[in-house]
Amino acid sequence: MSHHDDHPKWSTDTKCIHAGQAPDALFGAVAPPIYQTSTFAFESTEQGAARFAGKDSGYIYTRLGNPTIHMLEENVAALEEGAGALATASGMAAVSTLFFALLSSGDHVVCSQTVYGPSRLVLERDFARFGVRSAMVETSDTQAMRDAVTDKTRLIYIETPSNPTLAITDIAEAARIAHEAGALLAVDNTFCSPILQRPIRFGADVVVHSVTKFINGHADVVGGVLVFRSEELMKRVKPVLGFLGGTMDPHQAWLVLRGVKTLGLRVRAAQENASACARFLAAHPAVASVAYPGLPGHPQADLIARQMAGPGSLISFELKGGIEAGKKLLGSLKLATLAVSLGGVETLIQHPASMTHAGMSRESRLQAGITDGLVRLAVGCEDKEDLLADFKEGLDALI
Repeated sequence: MSHHDDHPKWSTDTKCIHAGQAPDALFGAVAPPIYQTSTFAFESTEQGAARFAGKDSGYIYTRLGNPTIHMLEENVAALEEGAGALATASGMAAVSTLFFALLSSGDHVVCSQTVYGPSRLVLERDFARFGVRSAMVETSDTQAMRDAVTDKTRLIYIETPSNPTLAITDIAEAARIAHEAGALLAVDNTFCSPILQRPIRFGADVVVHSVTKFINGHADVVGGVLVFRSEELMKRVKPVLGFLGGTMDPHQAWLVLRGVKTLGLRVRAAQENASACARFLAAHPAVASVAYPGLPGHPQADLIARQMAGPGSLISFELKGGIEAGKKLLGSLKLATLAVSLGGVETLIQHPASMTHAGMSRESRLQAGITDGLVRLAVGCEDKEDLLADFKEGLDALI
């Protein structure tokens, strides 16, 4: 089977299609086989013993490893330029497993305050019960991130661009701060995908994805993945994933392998649409403000150019009419679907304050820049003119 290190010269688009995969050795199938099995037969008791002892790399039981799942892990590890990856049952299984593996009672975490809602809540509500303390800071402010570090900090966890305000955190600086403190840096790269950003290049130790989003890209699978800079760190986390049981299913992995093949095409098509939508929104009289990394005059333009290959397809905007205008707009759009999530081929729109970030207190939300009237738009791959016409009609009705 093709290993992800075999072709380091391949471009990311080529890796999407080929990394981790080779025609099936048994029958020559070009599409990867789905090894939909819970357990694997041993040729002998000796072989079984060797596998359990870790001396034979063959498969034992799908919770511990499976060929279809491994192909996906190899693929995403290649895309992120990591030493290896672990696929999980959901994005949150990846996040929770990582925290569980790396944090102990008395440890401290520095985390982006505008991070995916449940990633923050699991630290504040659950890990806090076991003596893990966390500081939620605006990590796009490098000094604030540095100031938050204590002698107990073991992990800096950032999301860039952040969800949903799209603030950009300097990954290289975050890595420097973490490593100086003897801590690790984990980066949630879900919003960019490896097409637009590869955090390991900038010093990240772990990259986290909800593969539910861009990597799968078709709004039909929930899954996650952890990609590691080093084999050693992966070996620390792998048994924890096995014990917690948040592992992926082979059929799930096969669907994601199918989705990842078009990752580059989808990300660029959606990005092109988003750039046009962001410019349109910024010029519309019903819109108070637009946050999009690709708009001219962005205060972090230099950093964006340095660590991202493009601005992506997520837009946040504030309507002049606040929450009421938001409800009216979200109820009137015909093409943009009112739903949470992102990264699929369809355009989705949602209201973070009442939906994805409703679990946060209003004070925490406002402190994180998630205002009552903020609308998050995940632009898909529809025809650009159709999207613009839909927004024009919806926004014109607000004036």
